Amino acid sequence: MTQVTEAKNGVITLAMERVAKKENVSPEFIRKGVAEGTIVIPANKNHENLDPNGFGEGLTTKVNANFGTSEDYPEIEKELKKLEVAVKAGADAVMDLSTGEKITETRQEILAAAEVPLGTVPIYQATVETLQADKAIVDMTVEDIFAVIEEHAEDGVDFITVHCGLTLETIRHLRDEGRTTDIVSRGGSFMTGWMLHNNQENPLYEYYDRLLEICYEYDVTLSLGDGLRPGSLADATDRAQIHELLVLGELVDRAREVDVQVMVEGPGHVPYDQIETNIKLQKELCKGAPFYVLGPIVTDIALGYDHITAAIGGTAAASAGADFLCYVTPAEHIGLPSIEDVKDGVVVTKIAAHAADIAKGIPQAKQRDLEMAEARKKLDWEKQIELSIDPEKARQERTDHNQILKDEDACTMCGSYCAMKVVDEAL
Repeated sequence: MTQVTEAKNGVITLAMERVAKKENVSPEFIRKGVAEGTIVIPANKNHENLDPNGFGEGLTTKVNANFGTSEDYPEIEKELKKLEVAVKAGADAVMDLSTGEKITETRQEILAAAEVPLGTVPIYQATVETLQADKAIVDMTVEDIFAVIEEHAEDGVDFITVHCGLTLETIRHLRDEGRTTDIVSRGGSFMTGWMLHNNQENPLYEYYDRLLEICYEYDVTLSLGDGLRPGSLADATDRAQIHELLVLGELVDRAREVDVQVMVEGPGHVPYDQIETNIKLQKELCKGAPFYVLGPIVTDIALGYDHITAAIGGTAAASAGADFLCYVTPAEHIGLPSIEDVKDGVVVTKIAAHAADIAKGIPQAKQRDLEMAEARKKLDWEKQIELSIDPEKARQERTDHNQILKDEDACTMCGSYCAMKVVDEAL
């Protein structure tokens, strides 16, 4: 049985207990959320070393880190290092987006090392294997697609991104309205090319029941991808994006009916003033399903700094109700991220998530900030470093900027004129 089946039967699983402990809520709260579909716990029955995390209403905002090989950078060892760095920096989940030569081997090695939930996009592997067989992407068969999906599920992948809402009707809306950047989703572009060339409906939509059967067997969480997410501010919240979201809402209902966990992915580039509208619309149309957003990126011009533009949008999105933020690194729109890019992407997204949790009223988020304020009042530098998002950087900064410090309790910004010390002595 899946987590949903157990939850509907009133059973609190070990995964639910573990998530409840992490979130400082009751196991019954988690069970109820899973039963209703407002909380998901991606936990494939074959992922043996998994320490599960929960995503959804009433829980802390989670952060995902993407990495994976490409045809230009096929080294598995570097991606395993990125996994290590991402988790150490605080990633709650990771996704293997490999398109290099050894996709299966890469995924299996990452799974063996990953204690956090692992997601994949199976259409990537199906496409790469089609090209490796000297065929065009449009020659990929329905069986090719579903064989890869089943392979990922059997290996132990906890959640899969599938572009099921991208239908022929949705593409018609895209064509009729027109876009500046058309389709920027890699999986969405593969499916669109296949559908238009073969003049056939999206197999992930047409054979959705088959997909649900696979997910139920292994308790894989569906992450319904947004193949028509806007790739520029000019395309945000257009008819094509909203039509796809309408379809995804219907697919959420069908997944819940057969006890398959499901979350929904959200837009990429969105003007700041449209973010709240996008989040509330998704929550309404998808009946409270956990919302997983990329950014959103609030301006198109910050090349090299898109981890910051995404963090700005991420706080706004999570404050409005988004549950899961996909990190963006400084290398977004430029190239494959380095190990340092991965760390920077996770850290700034964790900051965005924490800021949103304060706005959401998550007790443990507020408590952490209160403890930091108290440590600052006491000039307790060790406690401040311990409570910081990135203790390693905080410690290094403290050392680098205070080498000539005369008063060890203060810092070189104020020295003996430290406001905290002056007022403390005066009071």
